Amino acid sequence: MTSPTRHRTILRIHFHPANPSPELYDQLLAVLEGITPRVEAHPADWSTDADLTGALRYWQQDPAGLVGVIRLRTLALTGVQSSAGAGPNRMIAAMAAALTPPGAATIVGTSPYDIAAFLSPQHAAMLPGIGPATAKILARYGIRTVRDIADTPLATLQRILGTAAGRQAHDRAHGIDDRPVIPAAAPKSISASHPFDRDELDTDQHQRTVLALAEQLGAQLRDQNDIAQALTLTLTYADRTTTTRTRTLTEPTAHTPALAATARDLLTRLGLQRARVRAISLRAERLLPASQTAHQLTLDTRDDKARDLEAALDRARTRYGTGIAGAASAYRRAR
Repeated sequence: MTSPTRHRTILRIHFHPANPSPELYDQLLAVLEGITPRVEAHPADWSTDADLTGALRYWQQDPAGLVGVIRLRTLALTGVQSSAGAGPNRMIAAMAAALTPPGAATIVGTSPYDIAAFLSPQHAAMLPGIGPATAKILARYGIRTVRDIADTPLATLQRILGTAAGRQAHDRAHGIDDRPVIPAAAPKSISASHPFDRDELDTDQHQRTVLALAEQLGAQLRDQNDIAQALTLTLTYADRTTTTRTRTLTEPTAHTPALAATARDLLTRLGLQRARVRAISLRAERLLPASQTAHQLTLDTRDDKARDLEAALDRARTRYGTGIAGAASAYRRAR
């Protein structure tokens, strides 16, 4: 395995706040921006990418030392614990961070040997772009680890996965990822999450949870007079790995049925079967004031009735509190 970006040092840091809020995330970003200006925010899962290449020289630190400084500063200034991974590109940094428990850091060296030693034993599903469903397809051919993918001829991977997906899997199994860290402020967004008391294998419960989160986001958007342009669904598994999928909505909306339909389709397309899910989060992205758009009118009176019902439920929620009413499918059936 080789990496053409071995001279870079990229950090992926996950924050683990006790009381998350947009303001706290902005404070954490500010701490990182005090170390390096090349910071890219990922508020959906409370993580951030940072290019430390130039900062290493400025701070006269090696990667492990500078990552330690960053983690110590965030803890001292905000009280937030973190976990981090660093490596020669964004993919390796993200994979290292996903394998690291809170309060620790994993640093992957830049030599081809270091990269191969880190990637080879990882399960195939750890590679970005290969979710549980794709990993099962590969397993049918005896391809279960990143080393197996790296050892499989490109033409074979492309026959199994398709031309583009096969090429991507081949490159990433060899440690190749040229994506730069693009400095950008966190876009306006809101999120809702649900941690399970135990590893949840029930796909029906996954669906109910996603629907409940969509209802929660829809209500909050309408309270704020905002609309969302996209949704991001993140699943965290028992081994602390995550799968994230984002989709732009057909039209910006705060309408719960539209949000729920998109969220449930994102979940269904993951093809989860007996996956041990630890938590599910849903994030409404790229928010706009509701006044900046108009709902596309239709001749379907059912949509008007659904919106009237939604407004009535919002009034009931305002008067009696959350959880007083909602879609029946969002609740577990009595046994």
